[in-house]
Amino acid sequence: MPQLVTVRVTRVNRRPVRIWVPVLPVVLVLAPVLVLAVLAAAAACRVYRISVARALGSGWRVISALPGTQLDIGLGRSAVLVTIR
Repeated sequence: MPQLVTVRVTRVNRRPVRIWVPVLPVVLVLAPVLVLAVLAAAAACRVYRISVARALGSGWRVISALPGTQLDIGLGRSAVLVTIR
């Protein structure tokens, strides 16, 4: 599971802004919403006759594979870099 998300915003003629977001506190705060999302996903799996265990397992594997991911977005002379550790 990812531990830290780093967001760096570079703007024209300004100092870059870097924000570190620890994942665990965010997950704990959003836990009630995540429970509802898992229940909704399980209901959707039942409607479309997909194995709930396999779908949740696949989702967990995607989340577990996120560390090391870098997302670089540039528009004109501004840029955003998101790094998941």
